[in-house]
Amino acid sequence: MINYFSKYKFIFYLCNFILIILYLFPGSLLGCLLYDDCNLQPQITSDYIVSSNHFYSFILISILGTLTFNKSSQFIYLSLYLIFLSTILEFLHYLIPDRLFEFRDLFGNLAGVILVIIIAYFFKKNENFKN
Repeated sequence: MINYFSKYKFIFYLCNFILIILYLFPGSLLGCLLYDDCNLQPQITSDYIVSSNHFYSFILISILGTLTFNKSSQFIYLSLYLIFLSTILEFLHYLIPDRLFEFRDLFGNLAGVILVIIIAYFFKKNENFKN
């Protein structure tokens, strides 16, 4: 399965593109498509300390990234890219009309990325230990 993702990197790039479009659209593109209301954001689960939608989306993009770029030298750059992407996209909400910067969204983004990075790090460390 890991070889599948590393051969087809366009899956990761396409998901990045979709994430950026959804993030930078003024209002809610998913709300427009699902509810015919661009001001209504679909909610997967309830928010607690962090935004669950942001947490889930960055877990998904981080998992795809770690499966796609599974070499250790690529893993460092991927980790930096995902942290930078999660931060910069949220800060761009200051500039986009009908979007608001929220710390709970930023923490949801970073928590999703960091969780996957930590898990992937331990898997890679355990894999190297077995060999």
